[in-house]
Amino acid sequence: MNFYRTYTLKEVSQIINCQYIGNENFPVNGINEIHVVREGDIVFVDHPKYYDKALNSVATVVLINKKVDCPEGKALLISDDPFRDFNKLTIYFNPFIASKISISETSIIGEGTVIQPNVFLGNHVKIGNNCMIHPNVSIYDNTIIGNNVTIHANTVLGADAFYYKKRETGFDKLISCGRVVIEDNVDLGASCTIDRGVTGDTTIKEGTKIDNQVHVGHDTIIGKKCLIASQTGIAGCVIIEDEVTIWGQVGTNSGITIGKGAIILGQTGVTKSVAGEKTYFGTPIAESREKLKEMASIRLFLKDRKNS
Repeated sequence: MNFYRTYTLKEVSQIINCQYIGNENFPVNGINEIHVVREGDIVFVDHPKYYDKALNSVATVVLINKKVDCPEGKALLISDDPFRDFNKLTIYFNPFIASKISISETSIIGEGTVIQPNVFLGNHVKIGNNCMIHPNVSIYDNTIIGNNVTIHANTVLGADAFYYKKRETGFDKLISCGRVVIEDNVDLGASCTIDRGVTGDTTIKEGTKIDNQVHVGHDTIIGKKCLIASQTGIAGCVIIEDEVTIWGQVGTNSGITIGKGAIILGQTGVTKSVAGEKTYFGTPIAESREKLKEMASIRLFLKDRKNS
């Protein structure tokens, strides 16, 4: 998430009431989660396992819970609870504004677009030309939708990321401030749920078609001209490259990549990244021919054992 202006390190430290290491005039342009962090951003880290990753990332300010050597060209914000203070920054720079009407006055709707009854459009939603938005669709704040997009009934765009920190008192939610971006010529079936990014964008690219009851997690990027069948669940921070086909009831781990042109057969568990232009099946995932041979060998073994 970009700030609406450049802040100084000292200004940011005052917002969350913490110490800092670095020049007080060090420029800060935004905040981002580690998967999408950019130069000029603040990233947070609160576990020693991830200190090096955060300190060596492209982020130029690290919100951290321990005094460490500050890498050259960077600055540190020292906090006793970086998770809490990252949420404070999100709330400060992107406060929740409750809607009072079903279609916000700040939303933009293109020519030829049809909005059916009972649709909700949040603040600063932008919808392109010649779209069809069917009844009971909910489109949360800051969602961007291109031209010639069809969204069927009861689909939700922009719900919060499923991102929690376990504490003794329960689970604290990392507050989402990202967006959903739907490019041109995308079709979304009924009762789909597309979560917004934690701080960046969840993106569905041009020409992709998604069936009913599909879930797409936060910060996931789905490429061009993909086909995704019903009851598929895609975790957060997944990259699905162009022209991938995913059949029904597939589930994925987070942070994996599915290569261009891959075909994932139904009820597969995508437990790791897979190369493009191949067909996959099973849990754990494998190339379909290998998996089917493996299953046949097991059946023969069991049959022989039974007959012996």
